[in-house]
Amino acid sequence: MLVKLSIICKENKDMKEIKFINARVMDPIQNKNNVLETIFINSEGKIENISSSDGYDVINCCNSIMMSGGIDLHTHIGGGKTNIARMLMPEGLCKSNGFEYGNKGESVPGTIDTGYRYAEMGYTAAFEPAMIFSNARQAHLEMGDVPILDHGAYVMLGNDEIFLEMLAKKKGHSLIRDYVGWSINASKAMGVKVVNPGGISAFKFNQRSLDLDEKHSHWGLTPRNIVHELALSLQELGVPHPLHIHASNLGVPGNIKSTIETIDALEGIRGHLTHVQFHCYGSEGPKKFSSASLQLAEKLKSSKNISIDVGQIIFGQTVTTSGDTMKQHSNRNNANPKKWVMGDIECTAGCGVVPFKYKENSFVNALQWVIGLEIFLLVDDPWQVVLTTDHPNGGPFTSYPHLIKLLMNKEFRDEQLHQLHPDVVEHCILKDIKKELSLYEIAIMTRAAPAKILGLVDNGSLAKGMHADIVVYKEDADQEYMFSTPEYVFKNGKLVVRNGKLVGCPKPGLHYLNISFDGGVENYLKKYFEENCVGQFRNGFITEGEIDLFLDGGKKILRKI
Repeated sequence: MLVKLSIICKENKDMKEIKFINARVMDPIQNKNNVLETIFINSEGKIENISSSDGYDVINCCNSIMMSGGIDLHTHIGGGKTNIARMLMPEGLCKSNGFEYGNKGESVPGTIDTGYRYAEMGYTAAFEPAMIFSNARQAHLEMGDVPILDHGAYVMLGNDEIFLEMLAKKKGHSLIRDYVGWSINASKAMGVKVVNPGGISAFKFNQRSLDLDEKHSHWGLTPRNIVHELALSLQELGVPHPLHIHASNLGVPGNIKSTIETIDALEGIRGHLTHVQFHCYGSEGPKKFSSASLQLAEKLKSSKNISIDVGQIIFGQTVTTSGDTMKQHSNRNNANPKKWVMGDIECTAGCGVVPFKYKENSFVNALQWVIGLEIFLLVDDPWQVVLTTDHPNGGPFTSYPHLIKLLMNKEFRDEQLHQLHPDVVEHCILKDIKKELSLYEIAIMTRAAPAKILGLVDNGSLAKGMHADIVVYKEDADQEYMFSTPEYVFKNGKLVVRNGKLVGCPKPGLHYLNISFDGGVENYLKKYFEENCVGQFRNGFITEGEIDLFLDGGKKILRKI
């Protein structure tokens, strides 16, 4: 039975025509860097150009910075793992609205608080990167309960038995491609993610590692085979977002080798490597653990088909959530506090939830913190880099303003650096990096680049015809304060935040794709479901009516490919 929670908050329903004057526009998609402009919002919540502004409400931005709404392309905000993480860590939960527990978790906020906190920072869209087909309904239902934020999800493939059997038994590329298209349509996804390619499945056959060219003990496949097949399928289907790749050997010293080889395995096909901080480790030094940020930055110079998000760690308590049961099982003894959960549904992927506390005096944690910042600062092209903490794995998304200050303010960064484990400070190159990111570069990493990488056509810019997702920040020497306290946030033309405080709560929207493919694959899938699955094939496809239920009045943002 599907149950829809009610959100008790004020919804700003009145659509007004608004004129913003004296706004310093930061819009990288239009190549506008600090351009003084007048911006209009029409009564339909779209940005427009007009010659007459009679009857418009006027907002004087007083030379404050205007950007489009922030877009987080990798954040765990819905689905089985996220719910387990919330239940596993009740220590940080409290009543937030007088009647509902489980909302204000420090590491993993509940659905309602997730929407509020993102909006209060100026974010208007967020994408769940790890939705499994088996519980896609639950993931969508949960994300639909997140107020304000437009959202979407990537369906996980590459460890599911259907895909592995097709590939291992040489059923043909066209059938696999059509299965990928069917999976996106059936689960109402925005793209596809692969986690530890083949490794989650191999773990179930008692393998405890799987390098890029190492064979799966049962299927005889390698991660290289899996990555290339999925990436090629998405390219041929015309899916805007490239394969979202959680590479092999996460967290293993020396894993930079398999990370670079994964890029090579794509053979020029577009790919997005996620939370690369966890995949950017060398094995040099007395502790056999070192930064490989320079190697990655150099590789990206010649790999324009690749984009990344960083997965920056933030010191303090969090909880790690991942489909990578191979890695999470190996981390279980490091759980803090001492509790963890592993699970699986229908052999489609995996689930590992392990609480963790990042400590400044830990050599490993301090080096992880350094590596993430080095990646941000060393990669030449900001259009290849997206700002993330892999929420909640590296730290909560609420730490983004703090992270932005670290990237924009070398003095502050050095102060924080010299509080860390002394061996890390002595040997890292971060202390020698003088670069400070500009507001324009921050706008690229938090707005323009995610929109471009996801293929969003109505978001990420302040151009005519775009959805009026608008944020106004008063420039401040304290960048953390600036980005945590916007003067105005508008979502689709509706005022949501004023001076950092929530004042409105519009319904969210769902981004999803409708892919064209040969429907003959359904005959194969019907037989497979009948022989192997508990669930029935006819229940696998999420209907448009169900989406309406999930959104409860929110908008469907459908793109046909």
